[in-house]
Amino acid sequence: MYIESAEKKEYPTLIDIWQASVSQTHDFLSQHHIDELKPLILAHYFDAVTLYCCKNRDDKIMGFIGVADGNIEMLFVEPTFFAKGVGTLLINYAIDNLAATHVDVNEQNPKAHGFYLSKGFEQIGRSELDGQGKPFPLIHMRLAKVAEVE
Repeated sequence: MYIESAEKKEYPTLIDIWQASVSQTHDFLSQHHIDELKPLILAHYFDAVTLYCCKNRDDKIMGFIGVADGNIEMLFVEPTFFAKGVGTLLINYAIDNLAATHVDVNEQNPKAHGFYLSKGFEQIGRSELDGQGKPFPLIHMRLAKVAEVE
């Protein structure tokens, strides 16, 4: 596995990975919400972050991460590659190379919350609404080693 900067031509693959991953991990989202988000991600969100993907030796994209201003804004893995080290490789890359120190996690996604806790993040706050103002609470997290320096 290796990490590489994502290219615009890969956006269709990334959005397919996003949709497959969300359908497996975000059971609190209705199909309507997913359908609302998909065009926004393609038209705006991918371009608003520094975007990297994890590929296998056959150059198949297994997952991707997007970081902006030290915040992990998106991390999604193709479900067939869940629990195979893809997310860990991406998050370590983001911490080591993109200065990622913060992330917001949907409260209704306990596996993601546990994943970030296992990677050294700690909870520092909570919001009742998500970034689109929808009633999907967010847990705000910070890399614990950053807290020691502050």
